[in-house]
Amino acid sequence: MAVDAIGLTGTTDTTLPKNAAVTQDAFLKILLTQLRFQDPLKPVDNQQFLAQLAQFSAIEINREQSEKVDTLLQMNSTGQAIGLMGRQVEVQGNSGAGVGEVTAVSFRTGQPALTVKTPSATLVDVKLQDVTLVQEGN
Repeated sequence: MAVDAIGLTGTTDTTLPKNAAVTQDAFLKILLTQLRFQDPLKPVDNQQFLAQLAQFSAIEINREQSEKVDTLLQMNSTGQAIGLMGRQVEVQGNSGAGVGEVTAVSFRTGQPALTVKTPSATLVDVKLQDVTLVQEGN
């Protein structure tokens, strides 16, 4: 997952669709079905069985941690954007360049977007990664 200079998560979405994840109940059903239909002359090795259980547990823990990290990064970028209200910032990006005061923060796309009022124009939908310098407001 990419993290920009100020803390906003990148635009790449690594989350799986809800129906792509295997729940613990579904895993147990698969496991019981596998045990029920296995060849009695060639049972699954205990070490292999425990390794599969450990892998499933590790994957589940990793998924939960990833969700928590994404949530923390989103909260961090939201706090940073709100903290820029009333401050002078220098921006450089697709929406324009200049120095001005942050007058608003919007969350239309789920990510914070700043409105920066410069002496010559008002820049709308400025991303956090476009902010290159932050100064105290007047």
